[in-house]
Amino acid sequence: MIASERPDRIQVAFDDHRLVANAGLLLPVTLAERLGLSELADSHLDLGDAPGRANVGDKILTLAASALAGGDCIDDADALRSGGTGRVLGCTVKAPSTLGTFLRSFRWGHVRQLDRVSRELLARAWPAGAGPGDSPLTIDLDSTVCETYGLAKEGASQHNYTGQRGYHPLVAVAAGTGDVLMARLRKGRANTVRGAANFLRETLSRVRYAGATGALTVRADSGFYAHDIVSVCRSNDVRFSITVRQHRSLRNLIEAIPETDWTPIPYWMDGAADVAETTYTPFGGEPDAASVRLIVRRVRPTPGSQLALFASYSYHAFITDREGDTLQLEADHRRHAEIENAIRDLKYGVGLNHLPSGRFAANAAWMAVQVMAHNLARWTARIGLGEQAVTTKTLRRRFFSLVGRLTRSARRITLHLPRGWPWGTQFGNALARMRTIPLPS
Repeated sequence: MIASERPDRIQVAFDDHRLVANAGLLLPVTLAERLGLSELADSHLDLGDAPGRANVGDKILTLAASALAGGDCIDDADALRSGGTGRVLGCTVKAPSTLGTFLRSFRWGHVRQLDRVSRELLARAWPAGAGPGDSPLTIDLDSTVCETYGLAKEGASQHNYTGQRGYHPLVAVAAGTGDVLMARLRKGRANTVRGAANFLRETLSRVRYAGATGALTVRADSGFYAHDIVSVCRSNDVRFSITVRQHRSLRNLIEAIPETDWTPIPYWMDGAADVAETTYTPFGGEPDAASVRLIVRRVRPTPGSQLALFASYSYHAFITDREGDTLQLEADHRRHAEIENAIRDLKYGVGLNHLPSGRFAANAAWMAVQVMAHNLARWTARIGLGEQAVTTKTLRRRFFSLVGRLTRSARRITLHLPRGWPWGTQFGNALARMRTIPLPS
């Protein structure tokens, strides 16, 4: 064992051009290379005569690598230009000023081009081992608030329904894996369901295009309880499970369920929760209105709580056209809450907690890149490590933040990493697996 030194006796010098900060980024950039991310950006993203039009593939990869390294603002990309870091990233690392010009060059049509890049990337990653294949796939649909603090950001200067300033993007996530299937930035004051039907339609097209051939199910909360959402599901032969908004007539229907129909749910407190179902016809005024299953969970208020003084139960109901046992369907619907883990990982695992520009389209492009970075992390875990769902923070701690040193001998470049690293074997195995993915033709 090497003896430790007193910290105040250690000299410091920033003078080694062979050191690689965040050397473990070799894993996700290898995957990005095998999936052809840079080439996809160069092929599908055309910024016209805008100042940031050149070398878009390198710029996208620089922003994604910075996000995976923990950067949550444009200036953080400068860390990738230190020492020999740029030599392992497979691209020419761009300066923050260049990246800022690039993002400000976007208009909404260019953001849609970036959506095409993301679509093609998904269609390459899933057949490479990250996708569901012919297994059933559940898509969780939700929105979130990305808070901002200045008054100069387009689309985010007014307070939204939460009383905050910010944006209100839509997000579609693959249940169980946390893959972000699609995301779209919206103004902060956008209603939850605004544009959601078209967003869902495009998401369904995207997952089919990527190779998901099994049965599809959409889960959503009451913000997406709308005829248009159900109509999109039905027209695409997709099952749905959507929380209902409770009005007086629906509440009367729920309270009319016979006591003998309620089945206890295994809960933290005996007798605290039950489930039952009845038939309900949502959106009765629409020409295509049809009866579906209304599954209801009732929960006793916690003893001693304020709610216990005013109500015997609180009710949570959702409509569904799925077949199956009531208890199982109710438990599955509750798992919709897992989408919050993916949203949290987008905000704090990569850089969606900070939307850096005053321009709406630039922030929409930033969000699209953060989604790509998030998915690269998820696919690195699934394809390389054989793990279904690992947070970006965990991947960064164990793999991406490794410090290395580059050496050259006999015309071969070697990246030296710390001896005895606890996850060294996993790193080597993951790199070997991803290097077997065929390059795009």
